Amino acid sequence: MRMTAYLLSAVATAAIVTPAFAQQATSTVEAQASPSQGTANASVAGQTSAATDADTTQAASASAAADDGRNASDIVITATRRSERLSNVPIAVSAVGQEALQNSGGSDIRSLNQLAPSLLISSTGNESNASARIRGIGTVGDNPGLESSVAVFIDGVYRSRTGVGLNELGEIDRVEVLRGPQGTLFGRNASAGLINIITRSPEFDWHGNAEATYGNYDQKRLAGGITGPLIADKLAFRVDGVYVNRDGFYKNVTAANGSESRVNDRDRYFVRGQLLFKPTDTLSFRLIGDYSHRKESCCGAVYYNQVETTDPTPNAAGVAPFFGTVNTDGAVVNNATNRIVDILRRQGAVFPLAGNTPDPFSRDVAITPGQTFRNTTKDYGGSLQADWDLGGATLTSITSYRQYKSGNAGDVDYTNVDLTHRASDGNAYRQFKTFTQEARLQGSLFNDKLDWLVGGFYSNEKLKLVDNVVFGAQYGQFAACRLVANVSPALAALGQNSPGCLNSTVVLPTGATSRQTVSGAFGGAAGAGGLITAALDRLTGGPGLGGGVNNVGDSGSIYRQKSENYAFFTHNILHLTDTLSLTGGLRYTHETKKFNAKFNNNNTVCPIQQAALAPLTQSQSGATAFAQGIVTLTCTGNSSPALNALNLNDSFGDGEFTGTAVLSWKPFTKLLTYASYAKGYKAGGYNLDRSDLGGVNGVLTPRTNADAPGLRFNAEKVNNYEIGAKFNTRGFTFNVAAFREEFTDFQLNTFNGSIFVVQNIEACKDNLNGLDRDNGFNPVTGAQTGTCPTNRSKKPGVISQGVELEATMSPIKQVTFTAGYTYADTHFRKNLIGSSTTGEALDRALFLLPGSQLSNAPKNVVTTSFAWTPDIGANGMSGLFYVDSRLSSDYNTGSDLAPEKKQDGFAVVNARVGLRGKDQVWALEFWAQNVFNKNYIQVAFNTPFQGAGSSANVAAYGGTGNALYSAFLAEPRTYGLTLRSRF
Repeated sequence: MRMTAYLLSAVATAAIVTPAFAQQATSTVEAQASPSQGTANASVAGQTSAATDADTTQAASASAAADDGRNASDIVITATRRSERLSNVPIAVSAVGQEALQNSGGSDIRSLNQLAPSLLISSTGNESNASARIRGIGTVGDNPGLESSVAVFIDGVYRSRTGVGLNELGEIDRVEVLRGPQGTLFGRNASAGLINIITRSPEFDWHGNAEATYGNYDQKRLAGGITGPLIADKLAFRVDGVYVNRDGFYKNVTAANGSESRVNDRDRYFVRGQLLFKPTDTLSFRLIGDYSHRKESCCGAVYYNQVETTDPTPNAAGVAPFFGTVNTDGAVVNNATNRIVDILRRQGAVFPLAGNTPDPFSRDVAITPGQTFRNTTKDYGGSLQADWDLGGATLTSITSYRQYKSGNAGDVDYTNVDLTHRASDGNAYRQFKTFTQEARLQGSLFNDKLDWLVGGFYSNEKLKLVDNVVFGAQYGQFAACRLVANVSPALAALGQNSPGCLNSTVVLPTGATSRQTVSGAFGGAAGAGGLITAALDRLTGGPGLGGGVNNVGDSGSIYRQKSENYAFFTHNILHLTDTLSLTGGLRYTHETKKFNAKFNNNNTVCPIQQAALAPLTQSQSGATAFAQGIVTLTCTGNSSPALNALNLNDSFGDGEFTGTAVLSWKPFTKLLTYASYAKGYKAGGYNLDRSDLGGVNGVLTPRTNADAPGLRFNAEKVNNYEIGAKFNTRGFTFNVAAFREEFTDFQLNTFNGSIFVVQNIEACKDNLNGLDRDNGFNPVTGAQTGTCPTNRSKKPGVISQGVELEATMSPIKQVTFTAGYTYADTHFRKNLIGSSTTGEALDRALFLLPGSQLSNAPKNVVTTSFAWTPDIGANGMSGLFYVDSRLSSDYNTGSDLAPEKKQDGFAVVNARVGLRGKDQVWALEFWAQNVFNKNYIQVAFNTPFQGAGSSANVAAYGGTGNALYSAFLAEPRTYGLTLRSRF
């Protein structure tokens, strides 16, 4: 039924809209001269092929010919670095104008979700961690060492990570969403696509805009801008500013000792100033400076799933050397309680709730008193664009420098029990300092038969990650009780307040105490049992036992990654006939990255545990798994002062050729068809997390400087194949594209509840016979089943294929319908491995990946919008009736695809009604976003340290799964009034 609903929605609206959702008020559309219809890729008549973004925004002040036969949605874009109408560009691109974004309620790039069905933008633990996906492909943003598969450019300047685009944008001209790999036209490579934001340029006539908004959650938003001449026809300026303040969507029920009462609030401002200098008719300079400041509490999360599952039937024990187990009948039962929840409740947790049923959409959270999610984010920089018409060619130069710093404090156990946190002491943040220089020279030859472009790009990016994550004041007791509960939940309950979580006074019906029972389970006090109980005591601490693993960890540990990139590219269009064109593009990129890290850690219990339990962790016995569990929970993420003496350093260089070829044909004036191939590339880098040092079993022994190269991951590459058609006539457009993308060494970042795992997902050419889906693992050597010979390890591991439909219909001047449908089968192949260069096994936490749909990749998405701006009377007044929607099929939100992280299909609807004066000198609008208050999640994740194993683990391997899962919720319904003016 769901598939039928998606298809019916797509068919019912296929006659109505392309993502060129800039409705008739987008004056950029109407101000441009019509493109030549004789050539598939002709530049706009009366302009050079190198028309700049500033040129297109300057044209916005010109009068439009309302009845010239053009479609208002067929806006002029610069996606090919040439000013062309959308219907004439033979690539998959969506263009959203100022009014469409405004009507949808957008102030940052997240609002594009409602307007571009192939795009999905979400954010997680911090808004700097935002992730954008196109056609189901993207990069999880929590680890800044990974670049974005979807690049973001603002006014031609590359932004280091997607999260930067979540700032206020101010007054924009349009946003272009390019689908598929990019590289021969933009300065920075992108393997999945690109978001190109073009802001309003200064104008030589006086114009201004202002708006004030008040909404629920006490939202207050003020925005304004003014532009005009400083020297007539020579120097113009523009200034834009935005201020936003709003209460948080979450209520903190344990607010005390300085912790905030509301979480996920807004308190931000943004200002951008510009100068446009035109000393001659052939030379122009555009200088831009901007500053953004946010001081907000972000981002809270709620418990989403807390069911403990068990295999009710016994299975055969695993056998050496890999000890893999199988749940032969796949049976799984839900327990009435969860032992991890019970431990937390005994320690004073408000959340999770007792039992196995959470209440996530109450939007109540509990923060450890004294901890906070408040952080300050600063983003600022400047750019200078120069455009010089040399007669036969045009030279463009864009020089920029930017700094971005985002705090990373947070109560990251997401409960008021103090298990782990990052204090708000200035020692938790990520910072980017980025210099870029791009130069392009383009023109035409042979009587405009050849449009040519050559260019170069250089970037120097310095990334600094400072971390102060520590185990909290209640961690040691929790960790010990978690371990004891694996032996017996009753023993953990009895020993909740005892050293080692082992009661030594109460005699059980067996005649032994809890301590004696646990010791006896591992051979008694004289053997392994004595080592185990002593280690549990060290974990909790207590009288005569030291402080335990409590309030210890990092304090200002620093990771640095320096990236230097240079590239040369060319993009050329050969007009073979008046209707047939061939486009060819080539790029060479060279990337160098240098990594170093210095640690400041005071978890002195870790090296003691490693040494004391080495007899058990380094040889196989019945106590090995339990002993390794103690060391892992003591030293999670290699938290040890032994790191302080290290000086981790590594570097690598990588060069790659990429390119594109497009054949486009116009069988008649109103129809463009094309077929294309593109090869894309995204640089490799370093996992900026000490967890991965030493590999799978690295936490069991002290680390050395030789471990640094193990943090490195490979470049991501893609081959993209596409065919498409674009039909454009008066009042109607229809676009269709079919695509297939094959990714090699796909960069996957996964949080497994304790650490971040980064692997390059690849497929083995050999049949692994299910070894990429088993849990075979040698606990002593760390070896896993499912490796692949390196001469057989180079096969694309991720495939994205599907169809995109986009349409617009404007039956009368004041009415515009839009619709888009994307079917994207974005899946992992079978026989997966973790790297093409080493053939290493797929991490055991990722056993659900082979053959499955990627996370955050719904197969079906339908977007629609309707806008009606009827005239009211004869005095120039008009109304506004607007509604848009996004209907999405089911998808999993977690990189490991645990079933507890699934989001069912849902629809989100936005609406706006208003009254406007003549020429929009004034307008009053009532709006609502998420009109029907649909509850859904952005991302679900393993709640840090709180259990292990999902129901899928139990179904596959047996045993018990007691992991708790939390989620970052999407925004609830918001509504308000906006008063705006344009003059």
